[in-house]
Amino acid sequence: MATVDIKVPSPGESITEVRIAQWLVKDGDVVERDQVIAEIDSDKATLELSAEAAGQVKLLAEADQTVGVGDVVARIDTSVAVPAKADAKPAAKKETKAADVGKAATTAKSTAAASATPVAKAMLDEKGIAADKVKGTGPNGRVTKSDVSAYVSGGVKADAIAMNGWGGSRDQKRSKMSSLRQTVAKRLVMAKNQTAMLTTFNEVDMSAVMALRDKYKDRFKETHGVGLGFMSFFTKAVTEALRLFPAVNGQIDGEEIILSDYADIGIAVSSPKGLMVPVLRNAEKMSLAEIESGIKTLAVKARDGKLSLDEMSGGTFTITNGGVFGSMLSTPIINPPQSAILGMHNIVERPVAVNGQVVIRPVMYVALSYDHRIIDGKESVSFLYKVKEMIEEPSKLIFGARDPGEVLLGL
Repeated sequence: MATVDIKVPSPGESITEVRIAQWLVKDGDVVERDQVIAEIDSDKATLELSAEAAGQVKLLAEADQTVGVGDVVARIDTSVAVPAKADAKPAAKKETKAADVGKAATTAKSTAAASATPVAKAMLDEKGIAADKVKGTGPNGRVTKSDVSAYVSGGVKADAIAMNGWGGSRDQKRSKMSSLRQTVAKRLVMAKNQTAMLTTFNEVDMSAVMALRDKYKDRFKETHGVGLGFMSFFTKAVTEALRLFPAVNGQIDGEEIILSDYADIGIAVSSPKGLMVPVLRNAEKMSLAEIESGIKTLAVKARDGKLSLDEMSGGTFTITNGGVFGSMLSTPIINPPQSAILGMHNIVERPVAVNGQVVIRPVMYVALSYDHRIIDGKESVSFLYKVKEMIEEPSKLIFGARDPGEVLLGL
């Protein structure tokens, strides 16, 4: 009997143990080569475990079990042939009763739900989409996260939305926190307990950036192949402000202060597994197009659970945008060992005073949470005001946060 051992891959150098989040196959199932058979949680990311050969699988570990990196968790008997997929044949026509139709629909719905991968099921539940509405393209017709994303991007029909209310059963469900969620929880508590965190606020008139974006977004996408969003403007403004106020980009290491001559910007993105913070390396050297492209790539990887440990490690400053979820104002928590984080929020038309007149302008509230041990109040307020200034006058992004007239006159 020829067999192939399936070992736990290493998510990164510092990780020695992982948790089997869920098996996607049963003991004794016949699997195809490269078929995803399990999802593995580490304290940094969720990985997929694939079959390295076709054959009959023997599971050697339990779901929710903690295993070591390099451990053999499954074995595939390659001597067992994988049956060829039969071509679908049209079903014979026959009369059916109304009760049979209802029973078949219920069975199809439950079967579709059972055929969704855990990540896809979480996305379906989050968006209130019935699983039987999405066509699965995975092995054996399983609904994958890509299928759900494609369905959502194509527009969700009204009849696909689940309208069920509370069950009223007073049942409770317990589930173990994933390794990633446990790590996030520990880091957030550590940030609150071990830093002198303070938050300062300001408001930004988004008129100029919105006008610039509306004017050039079509040409921008045609030229660079990526959409033009507000995150690239804020990222560029942040890198320029960090150059002027390096302490905001610094970190405390024991009794020493580390000041970095580069800006590795963490961009908080939402994923089916929770909030992820992948990092744009050397964002200070990037153009707006490069920033947008980098953010898109990282966001897709986060959605698909493909982020590597290196892509989520490090970072000297973080930007989080609660505005995409409708947040008006918040106090973001520092992502240690960083010393500051910028919170963006939704854009709302508000009455503001301009040259003695009340006018309506699109306004965003911004918040900077910072560690007062390394960043003084003057630096934090000045940093946030400089970001505001560059967003309200985008031309200053081109001239390194300086007034274009001053650059022209050599002042």
